[in-house]
Amino acid sequence: MKVNDTMSKSLVCLAVLILFLFASLFYTGTIDYRSSFSLFDSPLSKPNPCFTEESDIEPLKVYMYDLEMKYNVGFLKGSSHYNAPPVTIDTLPKWPKYTGLRKQHSVEYWMLASLLYSIDDENGRTREAVRVFDPESANVFFVPFFSSLSYNTYYRHGNDSEVKYDDQLQAELMDFLQKSEHWKRSAGRDHVIPMHHPNAFRRYREKVNAAIFIVADFGRPPPTVSNLRKDVVAPYAHVVETFEADDISDPYESRTTLLFFRGRTDRKDDGKDRQQMKDMLSGQKDVVFEAAGISGKGVNESTNGMRLSKFCLHPAGDTPSSCRLFDAIVSHCVPVIVSDRIELPFEDELDYTEFSIFFSREEAKKEGYMLDQLRSVSKARWVEMWGYLKKISHHFEYQYPPKKGDAVNMIWREVKHKLPATQLDVHRNRRLKVPDWWR
Repeated sequence: MKVNDTMSKSLVCLAVLILFLFASLFYTGTIDYRSSFSLFDSPLSKPNPCFTEESDIEPLKVYMYDLEMKYNVGFLKGSSHYNAPPVTIDTLPKWPKYTGLRKQHSVEYWMLASLLYSIDDENGRTREAVRVFDPESANVFFVPFFSSLSYNTYYRHGNDSEVKYDDQLQAELMDFLQKSEHWKRSAGRDHVIPMHHPNAFRRYREKVNAAIFIVADFGRPPPTVSNLRKDVVAPYAHVVETFEADDISDPYESRTTLLFFRGRTDRKDDGKDRQQMKDMLSGQKDVVFEAAGISGKGVNESTNGMRLSKFCLHPAGDTPSSCRLFDAIVSHCVPVIVSDRIELPFEDELDYTEFSIFFSREEAKKEGYMLDQLRSVSKARWVEMWGYLKKISHHFEYQYPPKKGDAVNMIWREVKHKLPATQLDVHRNRRLKVPDWWR
């Protein structure tokens, strides 16, 4: 009994001693209590519009296949079926003054051009991806086939022979990839293929569905072909000019239109909602709803309309997305997004609720509901969203030479984010006897 009492007293004394030492350290400041209780030390602050820590990390290493010009920039040469040796930085043509779909889906050009460019800024951090010429050192393989431009050039506007030429290019490229040792080694999982137009590379998509696609959305192909797990959503190239001089002292009062929309209403699938919204919104106070295209004169009218509006309506088109969202962003007009199935670019780094307002399709079609909600947004909240748009709009600019944080660099960042899952798939594929047994 005495032994137990002695042990109990010893334990109590030891506990008191430990508490005394801890209190002394706490009091003298030797222990930084804030490291454990920082949540209560200061209020939570909003994150930066886009994280930049990765700028100090080694860029993505990309091996670009040397394809003849007929598969890419030959489309820009003006003559039909132009061909020449693979493009270099010296033979890269400037992007023409295209409008419409050719410009909107031009991401393939800017990705190729960014890999030809080899100059960093003064801090050495312009590029998120660099071209390597040793395939063994590459993280990913880039396939420079302008599938969207081929579709828009030969399929949408061509005759039967031109349609067949688009199919021929796809077939030739498919044959090239299947013979490539790099493709066979990973079954294409570490290959990056731009397919931004929803109908691009339509003949052979299912045969290359393990690759990383660069897409506008997931409205057309089935999930087994294209999905958010492996693919990258890239922004459309905006059609209106960026609002560079948007430094008005009171932007809220200077934008006299509450809600603006200009676009076609004869759409398919979810885009059919546009006609119903037109019937509800046309003629409403402070609302401009124009059923018209955006080519030619319409570009200037859309530019002026967006710059004079607080909110810009973005309903679904033939697929869940459209160029209008990105026109609104560079116009600093708060996007009003109506879509139940839209996926957005760079959403692992950007919180779109900071600068956009979302409605479901059913909410948008309730008489008066959407306008009531927009009118309830306070001036302070709108100005906050407008300021956020100004901070992040550079992430949606395609340009050459590329600049830090612009659209093409953000896309390469997104590709890099896909690599862990890609490497898992590659490694599993090499040892599995029955692929995807768990499905």
